[in-house]
Amino acid sequence: MRTKEFDYKCVKCLVLDEADKIFQYGFEEDLKQIINRLPKDRQTMLFSATLSERTDALVESAMKKDKIQHINTDQDDLCATVEGLKQGYAVCQTQYRLWWLHKVLKKTKQFKVMVFFSSCKSVVFHYEFFQKYCQMNVLCIHGKMNQTDRTATINIFYETENIALFCTDVAARGLDIPAVDWIVQFDPPGDANEYIHRVGRTARGLGADGNAVLLLRPEEVGFVDYLKESKIYVDKYESWDSYYNLQKKLDTAMSDSNFVNLAIEAFEGYVRALEVRKLKQIFNLLTMDLDVLARSFGLKEKPDVDIRIGFSKKHRPRKRMAAILASQSDTKKAKS
Repeated sequence: MRTKEFDYKCVKCLVLDEADKIFQYGFEEDLKQIINRLPKDRQTMLFSATLSERTDALVESAMKKDKIQHINTDQDDLCATVEGLKQGYAVCQTQYRLWWLHKVLKKTKQFKVMVFFSSCKSVVFHYEFFQKYCQMNVLCIHGKMNQTDRTATINIFYETENIALFCTDVAARGLDIPAVDWIVQFDPPGDANEYIHRVGRTARGLGADGNAVLLLRPEEVGFVDYLKESKIYVDKYESWDSYYNLQKKLDTAMSDSNFVNLAIEAFEGYVRALEVRKLKQIFNLLTMDLDVLARSFGLKEKPDVDIRIGFSKKHRPRKRMAAILASQSDTKKAKS
């Protein structure tokens, strides 16, 4: 709007994509200014895979109430995901999560796969391990990469048939990559909307098929019932509960001090991501054994790190996390 050469008075159509995220990313005031300057006699189209109060607020500010037309692509409204998507979940003990992922990558090595993690540091750690120490054909993309590197990575993934892309939710929206066969949610999404956007990277287009598997720790199985409430139905994949022993490969990797640092950072990133989850009754740090969690990153015990670093003051859980760490430290001393 500040570009003098742009004559916004001639705009005939306004398109708002990923509407449910526009306000969340802090563009509310900018968008209001844009809308107020555009001609009133225009067509406005708003697209969103999920609906929320934020979406309703955007509709109210951008559209004329008496001329709104809703188009629902989910005709039967019985299921929140597309018909061609086969989706399930597997349960794995916390310390064997890395081993489980190794099996899944072996199982799907002839396909194009996207693997979702909860933090950038976790993406980097797992990418380094599987690419360097397991010689697997993997790529990675996350929010801390610059745009040039992201674009280059996506182009390689786009053109390669048998490959896995390790990613954060930066890849859950806005990408139209054909023929993605599998979505692996190694770290569960924060809510049903995130789940829908992640699995929406496969089974795209009329008549398309796709597969998705969600990994849960035993303590997180309640997430399945939560998904049902949002009309998302996942089957239990019993045969996915076994895995390969990766201890030798992990021992080799952990002999490298640089890799150990990656493991510590990944552990830290995982805990931070878990702490800000809203579904505390399912994703509960207070009931989690952090030493066991550390072993899922190849560490022998919980590293001595300040997991509060990086939180904004608004979300920094000082007392809560101090209580968790102190409680687990006291328990460990009592056992010894």
